[in-house]
Amino acid sequence: MRLLIICLLLIALGACKAKITEKPKSFNNVEIVHLVEDSTLNIRALEILDSLGPIYLTSKGELGMLFQKKVLQSVDSLDTNLVPYYKLNLTTDSLQLNFRALAVNEKNGFGITVGNPALLYKLNADLEKNKIVYQENHPNVFYDAMDFWNEQEGIAIGDPTDGCMSIIITRDGGENWTKMSCNYLPSIKDGEAAFAASDTNIAIVGDETWVATGGKTSRVMYSPDKGITWRVFDTPIIQGKETTGIYSIDFYDENNGFAIGGDYTNPEANSANKIRTTTGGVTWQVVSDNEGPGYRSCVQYIPNSGGKELVAVGFNGIDYSADSGTTWKHLSNEGFYTIRFLNDSTAYAAGKGRISKLIFTE
Repeated sequence: MRLLIICLLLIALGACKAKITEKPKSFNNVEIVHLVEDSTLNIRALEILDSLGPIYLTSKGELGMLFQKKVLQSVDSLDTNLVPYYKLNLTTDSLQLNFRALAVNEKNGFGITVGNPALLYKLNADLEKNKIVYQENHPNVFYDAMDFWNEQEGIAIGDPTDGCMSIIITRDGGENWTKMSCNYLPSIKDGEAAFAASDTNIAIVGDETWVATGGKTSRVMYSPDKGITWRVFDTPIIQGKETTGIYSIDFYDENNGFAIGGDYTNPEANSANKIRTTTGGVTWQVVSDNEGPGYRSCVQYIPNSGGKELVAVGFNGIDYSADSGTTWKHLSNEGFYTIRFLNDSTAYAAGKGRISKLIFTE
């Protein structure tokens, strides 16, 4: 049985992200099905693999997977039912690992820890084969998010250790990672860093990349060429304190993007915590000011909605917009840290103590 599970997880780590078909919707309700409830879990790193289901990393150094029920009978016959999760503990006796970021390319999964030292793992279902492919030792090292442009090229971003944001890049499928010199990156401003709240500080469309910073200064860094060159754009989102700014960013296409955040120490405040761009991130406008959700840790466009539909989650609940963030509906008080869409009406969300399936209905 263990060999079967290892094989399944290996398949998962080599699977592509879910493919979506066009069909815009408008939602008024969300059904929440708790798949895993465990008070010891704290999950901010979550991805969906189309062949099996959600994969995640935890603040306790655990790698987990929720299997499609019929996978246990036939890998070629899938349905939407999930069975109890399988979990590997990557933490050693000498080091407690805390993962906040997870990314997958076509062949492998990768996770990076927060704190010193930063350890970037190439993940494997066989515990003894998990491989550290990058390590960084610095008192201020703290990586917040990671993603891949394609099978070979990926990026992780973190708080500054020098005069710029920390950015590491791979060009060989994750085997080797190189930290960019501050000579090629925009300089940070006073109190500028990032938040490891939901693994969504990075948005990628094709070769284009947007990175959200936060804190006393909250801006958007932009690269048109997969991290080779960078510019930085100011934003009107609330900022000025260490706990304010952008917590999550997403782009529907090369022009239309949305960012959300606020101040997690004042979660009800909804002034200047939601911003939108139609210019590829060059300019941003505050939307739904003093209306709609307050602090939220993650925002995602609903796939194939024409850039109109968004879902935002945080520990204060779930909110939905059908007009590109101009107005919002509060769908649930259930709290989550992060969310990923499987298709245009189903998502998986994770947070403190649980992983859940979210089904959005009209």
